[in-house]
Amino acid sequence: MAIVVRIDVELARRKMSVGEFAERVGLTPANVAVLKNGRAKAVRFSTLEAMCRVLECQPGDLLEWVEDGEHAAQEDTARHGSR
Repeated sequence: MAIVVRIDVELARRKMSVGEFAERVGLTPANVAVLKNGRAKAVRFSTLEAMCRVLECQPGDLLEWVEDGEHAAQEDTARHGSR
């Protein structure tokens, strides 16, 4: 199983840069990149709350659980587009 982070989707919907998002949430751009790329091992509820406040969304808009095989297929589609 895998948790897929969808911060990039929400940023794109709002036409918000990573830098602006990081500043408004109170994170460094490097830490936002760690979250966006799914390399974070944990996220504090206070950070999740700040991200939701800034993006005016729900936690489920930012995080999604998928089966391992499904996650690999989604990453492949994201990298290469639908075929």
